[in-house]
Amino acid sequence: MAGRRRWTSEEILDAAAELLRTSATESFSVRKLAAVLGTDSSSLYRHFRSKTELLRAVADRVLLTAMEGYRPEGDWKQRLTALALRVRDAFRRQPQLAAVWARYVSSGAGSRLVVEEVLQALRASGLAEEEIPVRYHRIVVLIASLIASEAGADTLTPEEREQGQELFRVAVLGADPERFPALAHFARDLRPLQTDHRAAFEDILAAHLGHIEAVVRDG
Repeated sequence: MAGRRRWTSEEILDAAAELLRTSATESFSVRKLAAVLGTDSSSLYRHFRSKTELLRAVADRVLLTAMEGYRPEGDWKQRLTALALRVRDAFRRQPQLAAVWARYVSSGAGSRLVVEEVLQALRASGLAEEEIPVRYHRIVVLIASLIASEAGADTLTPEEREQGQELFRVAVLGADPERFPALAHFARDLRPLQTDHRAAFEDILAAHLGHIEAVVRDG
């Protein structure tokens, strides 16, 4: 009888990424992945020592995709903005994997490329050396949080999205003006969280980079 096929690490990661696109991260397991591949869990553990290691590798491939063809251009703020938008766009194409990245920090080549560029850009900003690690951490937390939040909205079905918008309209437009005067005043101008994510992403990031610029300027 012929033996079972031996899957490569890349093929396993392809299958894992596809499975994560169609199921929640919480329900993902090495056992389910092995079943999809028609093998047993032990054969996958030869490539990845744990579920966490496997998920980190899947997320890292998204970062590698984001960094393909990247060339630093402009000043440090332009570099960080371009980098953040590339990572955002890469995860928008695979929104289910954004939660994986936010939960399981990747540690492969993609992660190193992103970390290196963030650190290089911060060095170019004129920050004091001792400030750079702290500012790096805050930038990455900010970017990961914004991307994970947007990805959550991207994974909604059309029915869920419409229901959410209707509930938003009821909550906002139906607010009692005596109890919620500010809400009633601005109600018609407020928009659901799913609206204009890119503009919000850019504005929040620009405000954070502006704060770093002020720290450098004020010494």
